[in-house]
Amino acid sequence: MPVEAVFGIDSSGLNTAVKLLVLFLVVIYVALIYYTYADARRRIEDPMLVGCATLASLFPFVGTIVYMIVRPPEYLDDVRERELEMQAAEARLHGQGFFLCPHCEGEVKEDFLRCPHCLRKLKDPCANCAKPLDPSWKVCPYCEAEIPGVTPQPRRRRRRASGDLAEQTAVSEPGS
Repeated sequence: MPVEAVFGIDSSGLNTAVKLLVLFLVVIYVALIYYTYADARRRIEDPMLVGCATLASLFPFVGTIVYMIVRPPEYLDDVRERELEMQAAEARLHGQGFFLCPHCEGEVKEDFLRCPHCLRKLKDPCANCAKPLDPSWKVCPYCEAEIPGVTPQPRRRRRRASGDLAEQTAVSEPGS
């Protein structure tokens, strides 16, 4: 029975080794295509870009190498986890009385009158107790003093009774 020769090799041992090498290269090639697809799904949100990365890996070995050069550096799960950690840290800061300056985004406490970083005025002090007041407050919550210029003064109207109206009419007409 004649032995099929691969690449014109007549030796059966060498022929088997070449066949195993070709099989190994085909398995590596298919594994790289799958690796590129799986890695792209973990790093890229857009399904179109995942498909493009997988199609690029169909070029033997070169496509996967190019993908590894241009792929995003982080997994999507890591990006989401980092964002959640940042939100949790900001929530902890707000819970401890730390806020960010609206002008320079420097860290300030809730009771600061001025930002220590940019020196801009954050709040006005109460004229009575000197505690910081929020601009939307109408009364100081610490000493119950009214804030001048913010609190509207209630107008007091005196109701006129019907007897008062008759007296005023009589007073205004002396000649009758």
